Amino acid sequence: MADRPQQPARPARERKSSPVKTGYLVLYNAVSTILWATILGRVLLVSSVHGTRYVFPAVGGFAKWTQTLALLEVVHAAVGIVRAPLLTTLMQVASRILLIWGIVYPFPNTVAFSPIYSSMLIAWSVTEVIRYSYFAINLSAGSVPAICMWLRYNTFFVLYPLGISSECWLVWLAATGPAKQYTGVREALFAILLIYIPGSYILFTHMMAQRRKIMRGSHAKTN
Repeated sequence: MADRPQQPARPARERKSSPVKTGYLVLYNAVSTILWATILGRVLLVSSVHGTRYVFPAVGGFAKWTQTLALLEVVHAAVGIVRAPLLTTLMQVASRILLIWGIVYPFPNTVAFSPIYSSMLIAWSVTEVIRYSYFAINLSAGSVPAICMWLRYNTFFVLYPLGISSECWLVWLAATGPAKQYTGVREALFAILLIYIPGSYILFTHMMAQRRKIMRGSHAKTN
């Protein structure tokens, strides 16, 4: 799913954070920003010069391992390194791992060469560049510029529908195409599409709640 409804990735204790923990989180978020910015740049360059059919050969492997790295975020939430809800973090990461390892990787000819694969990567990468850079700046400086705040809590209105629709379309392509030849796989993919309905609602409403909370705090500071 396109956006991850985490709260700012701060250590769980508000008063005094461990320098080692903070340093690790700054490094993790900075590296993740660079990785996703690289994916975004490659997707835009390759698709504009050669076409979207060449995006997967050029970016697919790099995107696969970059997204797999996000499994660490489930660990972060589970052990309390960051103040993020475990369930929504797990839902987000699991859906993307499913797309990368369970849809794109097994069925590249049907799924990965579709222009929808490129739109999914664009939605993911723009979202993650904004999110990870926001966290890295917030953790290292203690605050973020207003533009970063605005991007973090407003761009999901566009990026979330783009990402969700792209993900669902790729699952549909796999379910109605090559997955038909494998017993039970087609049915499982249709079931996943049904799960997207409540899952998307939960994640979107959580993001809206976070946005209202942050925007109220921002307005209170300016008044």
